[in-house]
Amino acid sequence: MNQKVLHIGIISYEDYKKRSLAIARGEYRPQPDEPKIWFESLQSMAQILSNENQLLLKTIMERKPESLKELEAATGRSSSNLSRTLKTMARFGIVKMEKLQRNIKPVVEATNFTVQFGLYANRDSEEGVDTVGN
Repeated sequence: MNQKVLHIGIISYEDYKKRSLAIARGEYRPQPDEPKIWFESLQSMAQILSNENQLLLKTIMERKPESLKELEAATGRSSSNLSRTLKTMARFGIVKMEKLQRNIKPVVEATNFTVQFGLYANRDSEEGVDTVGN
């Protein structure tokens, strides 16, 4: 099986903003191995990569459902819950949603995750408000 590693970073909203502005001004160039996806806290990352959602990814990989209806039957989760969770995961590049005729087929894109802390670390802004997942 083809494994894709998704590089995730944890950074405060304030520091993420500073980083983005530095990139836009050409003052900072992200390195190829730096995360492409950023969360403001471990808690916000944990909401997306919870045990329940990891099990969902494993189910998709093993069963290869052709539709959300098939995935609903395999997991026992409601279609609205699955749809919302998968849309969020798709925003982060963890899954992709392929349209097949009238069905939407979920496909796992990322099988492994690395987490990086400390870029532009500012200890004063650790207690930020979560913005990911809202």
